[in-house]
Amino acid sequence: MNKHTCTDDPNPTQSVTPEQTAIERELVESVLASFANTPDPRLREVMESLVRHMHSFIREVRLTEGEWNTAIEFLTACGHITDDKRQEFILLSDVLGASMQTIAVNNQAYRGATEATVFGPFFVDHAPRIPLGGDIAGGAAGEPCWLEGTVTDTDGNPVPGARIEVWEADESGRYDVQYPDGRVAGRAHLFTDDAGAYRFWALTPTPYPIPHDGPVGKLLAAVNRSPMRASHLHFMVSADGLRTLVTHIFVAGDPQLAIGDCVFGVKDSLITDFERQAASSPTPDDRDLGARSWSRARFDIVLAPASVGR
Repeated sequence: MNKHTCTDDPNPTQSVTPEQTAIERELVESVLASFANTPDPRLREVMESLVRHMHSFIREVRLTEGEWNTAIEFLTACGHITDDKRQEFILLSDVLGASMQTIAVNNQAYRGATEATVFGPFFVDHAPRIPLGGDIAGGAAGEPCWLEGTVTDTDGNPVPGARIEVWEADESGRYDVQYPDGRVAGRAHLFTDDAGAYRFWALTPTPYPIPHDGPVGKLLAAVNRSPMRASHLHFMVSADGLRTLVTHIFVAGDPQLAIGDCVFGVKDSLITDFERQAASSPTPDDRDLGARSWSRARFDIVLAPASVGR
C-alpha cells in the first residue's frame, strides 16, 4: 500500500496512511451511531445513507477546508437569491441531474404510460382556468400554437375531467413570474371533456436559458456548460385514481435537442411534431390570426394507476 500523509492537495489519487484511514472511519461510525434512536425508521435510513455517501465523497476527493467553505458560500448564495418566484435550489438539483434521477425512481415505466420529466422552478398555483379551446397566452408574445390530444389510462379508457395544468415561456424565453409587473401569462389550467379530449391555444415553444445570473449560472460557467434548455411546454395532469404526471413536450427539429438540454429533461417519447401553418391556413376553431403564422401539435397522454410508483 502506498503511503503519504493527508494534505490540502485535493488530488483523489493521494494515498492515506492506515492510521489516518482508521481515524476517518471512526468518525463515520460515530456519526452513524448518533442516529440509532431515531423514531422514524425511514428517516434513519435516509440520514445514515446520506452520511455514508457524504463522508465517502469528502474522503475520496480529499476535500480541502477552502473547498468546503466555498461550497457553504455557494449554498448560502442559493438561499439568498431564492424567493417566492425563483427557486435556485431546484435549478441546482436540475443541472446536477438530481431532479431527473428522483423522477426516474418515483415514476417507473408502466405499460406505455407517458414519461415524466422535470417540474422546473416556474410552476405557480392558482393559474387561471380556461375553457376547452381557450388560450393560455394571456397576452404573452409568441407565435400561436394549437395543441390537442386525449388523456387515457393504460387500458385505453378515456379520462374525463382530468385536470391539465400548462405553462411555458414567451418568445423571449421568459416566464410571467420573471417580469416585475405581476402579469399572469403563458399559464392556465383546463379539464378534459367526457371523451377525455383536450384542446387549447398556446405559444409555439422556443429554446431559452435557465436563469444564470446567480450561483447556479456561475457553476455552469465554471464547468463550461450551457444554460440553454430545449424548446418545451410544461404539463401537469391529474385525475382520481391515477398517478399525477409532470412532463413536457419538446419540439421536433429544435437544434438545441442535438446540443443538449441543461437539465437532462429530454426523452425521445416526448419529442413532438409541431406542424408549421401558413398565415392563410384555416384554424381548427376558425380563429382569425390575421397575418400571423401558427403551428399545431398533438400530444396524447397516458396516465398510470396511482398505485404504480416505485
